Amino acid sequence: MKLMRWLGSNLTSLILSLFLALVIWISAVTSANPNVEAELSLPLEIREQPSDIAIVDSLPQTVDLKVLAPESIIQSLEENNPLVAYIKLTDIEAGTYRFTIQIQIPDQLKPIRILEQNPEKVELKLSNLISKLLPVSIQVEGEPAIGYQTSGLSWDGSSVTVTGQDSKVQDVSAVVGILDISDATGSITRSIALEARNNVGEVIEGVTLQPETVLVDQSISLQGGYRNLAVNVTTQGVVEPGYRFTSITPAPPTVMVFSEDPQLVEGLPGYVNTKPLNLNGVDGYLETILELDLPAGVTVVGDPTVLVQVNVTALETNMVITREIEMIGLLPGLNALVSPEQVSVRISGPVPVLENLTLRDIRVVVDLTSLGIGTHTLTPTVEILPAEIIWEDVSPATVEIVIVEG
Repeated sequence: MKLMRWLGSNLTSLILSLFLALVIWISAVTSANPNVEAELSLPLEIREQPSDIAIVDSLPQTVDLKVLAPESIIQSLEENNPLVAYIKLTDIEAGTYRFTIQIQIPDQLKPIRILEQNPEKVELKLSNLISKLLPVSIQVEGEPAIGYQTSGLSWDGSSVTVTGQDSKVQDVSAVVGILDISDATGSITRSIALEARNNVGEVIEGVTLQPETVLVDQSISLQGGYRNLAVNVTTQGVVEPGYRFTSITPAPPTVMVFSEDPQLVEGLPGYVNTKPLNLNGVDGYLETILELDLPAGVTVVGDPTVLVQVNVTALETNMVITREIEMIGLLPGLNALVSPEQVSVRISGPVPVLENLTLRDIRVVVDLTSLGIGTHTLTPTVEILPAEIIWEDVSPATVEIVIVEG
């Protein structure tokens, strides 16, 4: 009885104490993990879409949210966002509908409160998804190279399944592939993409084709009386002594020839000669135009001349020459003696340049600047004027210099 009387007289104080304790606890938790706002962008998912229903209208790619949640949850969302925006198309038929975009929030994140959502609803037109079977046709564009002709055209697969929205599939009247044979010089085997087109030839987007490609074979061969031959550059004479030619290149490398007598063309070797190219005295790059040397009754289809490019380079060798040591930079009032007085220099380079070297072209120098009386061992420096010449070594590698009073 005493306990009951005590509780009755102190009930108000007890409730007030519990309320204050709860406020203090909530305040402490909130200050440690305060609520903050954040903006999120979620991809929009379509769920439970029937297999025979297609969405006609374009969907928004994302749904933007402004949420309020404890700071720790916001940080978790920024690292790995488990929220999902979706609409459900369960047991739906063709028509136009207005769907509410739902946000899926995991139970462990339920303190999240959505302040703003854009968009909240989306209006969609739905169509029946149908298929139909159409034959494949191949359109050939362009012409083969001169002298070539087309013959058989074939491709694998005779029909294609067109699938898509009812209205779009009904508009498809043909499935077409385009094969370009422009300037082709041989048979073509190529995988080409197919396109769905309407009755005026316009491409219809938004339908799927199965298969999407076909393998096409187009036979292309030479016509009678035509033949493709390599160009052989004939030469006479020799290049300048000390030089050699590294390449002779005709452009074009092959030409198409024709004769009204096919047997005359077939009797030719696999090449056609040019008029002779004179190489006498050539010591560098040469570019010239030559006529083709064709037998009677045979003509060239197109330009009867070719551009010939000749690359000539100098032969290279090495040699050893002897040069006297030149001393520079000796202080006034002093004399210097060098031992040995001459050194051997091994050099390499183009033969014509080596054959025309003078004493001024290669010098061997020792610099005595700032050296005083005494005996010194120095490494000579080789100075070469022609840029094409390189020196490989000097023997001996060092010389002795004795400096005395003058």
